[in-house]
Amino acid sequence: MTKPLRLELDRSAKAPLAEQIHKGIRAAIESGVLAPGARLPSWQDLAAQLGVARGTVRSAYEKLASAQLIVAARATGTHVADRPRLPVRRDKAPAPGSFMEMYQELTAGPAIFQMGVPSQETFPATLLARMRSRAVRVEMSAPTIYPDPRGEPDLRDEIAAYLALARGIECTPSQIIITSGFSGGLGLTLRVLGIEQKQKVWIEDPGFPFTRHGLGLAGLSIVPIPVDDDGIDVDFGLQHAPDAALVVVTPGQQAPLGSTLSLARRARLLDWAAQSKAWVIEDDYLSELQLKGRATPALASLDRAGRVIHIGSFSKTITPALRLGFVVVPAALASRFAETAACLAPAPGPAVQLATADFMRDGHYLRHLRRTKRTYAAQGDALLKYLRPRTANVAIAGLAAVLRLPDRASDLAIAREAAPLGLAPTPLSLWYASKASARPGLLLGIATSPLRRIEVSCDRLLKIINRPS
Repeated sequence: MTKPLRLELDRSAKAPLAEQIHKGIRAAIESGVLAPGARLPSWQDLAAQLGVARGTVRSAYEKLASAQLIVAARATGTHVADRPRLPVRRDKAPAPGSFMEMYQELTAGPAIFQMGVPSQETFPATLLARMRSRAVRVEMSAPTIYPDPRGEPDLRDEIAAYLALARGIECTPSQIIITSGFSGGLGLTLRVLGIEQKQKVWIEDPGFPFTRHGLGLAGLSIVPIPVDDDGIDVDFGLQHAPDAALVVVTPGQQAPLGSTLSLARRARLLDWAAQSKAWVIEDDYLSELQLKGRATPALASLDRAGRVIHIGSFSKTITPALRLGFVVVPAALASRFAETAACLAPAPGPAVQLATADFMRDGHYLRHLRRTKRTYAAQGDALLKYLRPRTANVAIAGLAAVLRLPDRASDLAIAREAAPLGLAPTPLSLWYASKASARPGLLLGIATSPLRRIEVSCDRLLKIINRPS
């Protein structure tokens, strides 16, 4: 029996009728509407049905036959060809306790108290959308050549000017490589430095779990270094792993405890790096987004030996959806970074870069940061004001409120119980590399704590925390 075909032809479209017929039948076969073995009308009958020339349908059938989608025979007519059944692929849920399970839990959202993302309420969506649209038109009308793998010159110019003003870093645009966020910058840097497997790397403890996992994937030997009110304990590192080849630090605002690396420790760290030929990766994840007072200059601004690689991004200051970051490299490494970017890790597409450059050049970026800091400061103050009468162990650290829990409490269990309520506190214990020193607690993102939701959200969270076990 001939399978009825319903094909809609658009005679005003630019696509030829034969191509429309070919695509319509092919879609019906691939979607399963026409099963293997189904009989098709002859090309003469289909031409009469559609009101087109016989040669038009014949051309479409010949193309389908060439693709082995249909089979024509004088005795039996035209049928859909047999095709092997492909197994249905379904994404498996990450294994319990795996890194990807943790990654998906920490990046799910949006939700109240979520860490690592900026406020939706301060996001200049309309302005950026207009700039992105204009940048896409520029990209599409530009000559069809490969873009600079280091990144668009306009954006690198703007970043160099901004870093000189806000972070105290004097660099040329040739020292700046545009990357896909911080992780892209970290991967590029590890490739360029060529640190051998099993070499030691200092990491802050507690410190960002994704960075720690990435360093482990690179085959490095992790050396957790404790953190106190003056930042990473450099003397501890020198005592326990003086032969380390690399250190990764968040000197501006330690993640997650919020302390600033003291000037004495900065000098000690840079002296050791220069003498031992070690490398320092500065994760400037918040840039100048410090809520109280002015942000301290970047560690790279003090580097005179060319040992600091400064990595920044726009994830916290604009949005992580841009997937846009940058690496500032010592002048002596600029060529190696450029070569590696060209061959292994080129910059993201030009449109997002050009839009960001316009956003910075026209003064919108600095105005956006000022508005954002005022909003976050108000939200942080409100969060502390509401929580402190109800729990003693809470303090602001960077863009989070750190809520300490009793030693026997399970911050993981509390966070998972809060998730169905639209709350996403981050378990502090996940940030510790050394389980012996891990302390339970919750990190409450300030950026995702709008004033109108603070009281009810805190009440819901405190009920879970204070519930008898």
